[in-house]
Amino acid sequence: MDKNIIGLIGLGYVGLPLSIAFSKKYKTFGFDINVKRVEELNKGIDTTDEAMLSELKNQINNNLVLTSDSKKLSDCNIYIITVPTPITQFKTPDLSYLISASKTVGSILKKEDVVIYESTVYPGCTEEECVPLLEKYSGLKYNNDFYCGYSPERINPGDKINILTKIKKVTSGSTPAVAEKVDKLYASIIEAGTHKASSIKVAEASKAIENAQRDLNISFVNELALIFDRIGIDTNEVIEAAATKWNFLKFKPGLVGGHCISVDPYYLAHKAQSLGYYPEVILSGRRVNDNMGIFVANKSIKLMNKKGIQVRGAKALLLGITFKENCPDIRNSKVPDIYNELKSFGMQVDVYDPYASSYDVEKEFGIKMISKTNHYDLIILAVAHKEFMELDFNDGLKRDKESVIYDLKSVLDINQVDARL
Repeated sequence: MDKNIIGLIGLGYVGLPLSIAFSKKYKTFGFDINVKRVEELNKGIDTTDEAMLSELKNQINNNLVLTSDSKKLSDCNIYIITVPTPITQFKTPDLSYLISASKTVGSILKKEDVVIYESTVYPGCTEEECVPLLEKYSGLKYNNDFYCGYSPERINPGDKINILTKIKKVTSGSTPAVAEKVDKLYASIIEAGTHKASSIKVAEASKAIENAQRDLNISFVNELALIFDRIGIDTNEVIEAAATKWNFLKFKPGLVGGHCISVDPYYLAHKAQSLGYYPEVILSGRRVNDNMGIFVANKSIKLMNKKGIQVRGAKALLLGITFKENCPDIRNSKVPDIYNELKSFGMQVDVYDPYASSYDVEKEFGIKMISKTNHYDLIILAVAHKEFMELDFNDGLKRDKESVIYDLKSVLDINQVDARL
């Protein structure tokens, strides 16, 4: 057993898989302030569906301690912080979780300890915002008494193929020696290998642009969808034709939510604006993607009007509310935008999702999900859960043959739907 003792702060989509992986090599303590979450995990229950339960139970019985008591982390010499970094209602970075975690670690930090951040941030955040807190609450001096590293998380929720150990890891450290130590630490669990960045800022920036690039690619095809809707041609048919050229990037239009793609560009933009530069391209992409839910709702109303369906009082069904298919993650889902817009037209709107937690959906969005569907004037396939691929829309879902079906994911037979995004 290696002398490293790992303390993981945050046991969500990122922290839990990391805790399990590290505990196969090192004594590992996983900490979360959510007492209920810790209790469930210790019973082998994972509501994120990210962990293999057999592995979780096995490691808890061996080398993994899960706790909500920060004092139990005091013997650790490597701390890894994996807390959420969302945005505020004003689209600015919300560092409250990161600040709280830094204070917690700072209060138990010892000489020679290393603190590694995985949470997505803007370039410079670790050393400008977190390090001063570590110094203040520990009484120690950065790069003399303790050290830092940054290794951006690359977890893809719901993906059972590209799991933690199969994704190459970017690493960095506050000194060359610490950078090497951090790199070797991750190399011991990541089968895909590591990439040692030249500095913490470079590693921070690499994560921000990964998701900003994807956001912009999707915003481009979303804007094409808006244009082609006005022209009256199918966006997916255009993309299929264009994709016959070898260098065409085949992105598809859709709602952009989740913990990274819809958030990280704002972190990068925040840093740019603080330095006096207004990022036109990044923010224009965000504006397009943020408004797609409104477009979908208004397009649905037009489709209903075209078929002579009375909008006010009509019944609509939204199939799916998670931000992506086949996983329970609802973070920053844009489906509620469609829900709220349809409600504003006086429609009765039901939401059905076999993966999402009814409790979490009501708490986060104020939406009460249904457990049994009815008959509807409008059906919107918002998320491509595998269960939805087997639905017979004509038997039990459509109120009558004039009911509108809008396929946002382009996964249904084109002859079965009235429109695709």
